[in-house]
Amino acid sequence: MPQPRKVHLLPPELKSWLEVELRTRGFAGYEDLADALNRKLEEAGLELRIQKSALHAYGAEYAEFVRVQEAAGAWATEWMKEQGIGEEARRHNVLFQMITALAFKVMQAQMLKEGGEIDPQALHFIGRMMKDIMQSSGIREQLAAAERKAQAAKLDAAVANGDIDAEAAAKARRIMGFA
Repeated sequence: MPQPRKVHLLPPELKSWLEVELRTRGFAGYEDLADALNRKLEEAGLELRIQKSALHAYGAEYAEFVRVQEAAGAWATEWMKEQGIGEEARRHNVLFQMITALAFKVMQAQMLKEGGEIDPQALHFIGRMMKDIMQSSGIREQLAAAERKAQAAKLDAAVANGDIDAEAAAKARRIMGFA
C-alpha cells in the first residue's frame, strides 16, 4: 500500500485553509502557495514541509473534485426545477452533493486500481446511500404524483381534442390507478 500524500497528513484546519486558498487562487500560483503553507506549518511547530509539485498534484485532483461537485449541484438544481419538486427535496440536495463528492472520491480511488483490485462493494454502498436518500426524501412519491398529473392532463387534452371520449378516458384513469 502506498504511503499517504503529504497533503493528506495536514491537520484539518490547514487542509481546509489550503482548499480555500486553491479555489481563491484559481488553482494557480503553487510556488507562492507552497511558501505560505510551509510558513503556516513552521508557525504551527510542525516539521512537515510540502513541495510545489505535491501541491500541484493535489490541486489538480481537488480542482476536478470541485468541478464535479459544482456540476452535480447544478444538475440536481436543474432536475428539481424541471420536476417541480418541493422544499423537502431541496433540503436533501445537500445530501446528494455530499454523496456525489464521496462517490467521486471512491470512484477515483477505484480507477487507479487494476481490474482485480477494484472493490465492487464500495461502489455498491455509494449507490445504496443515494437510493436510500431518494426514498427518505419522498422524491419518488412526488415524481409519481407529477407523472399521474401529467397523464391525467394528457387524457383531458385527448378528450378535449376529440381523440377519445370521456368514458374511455375514465376507464384509462381507473386502469392506471388515478381515477
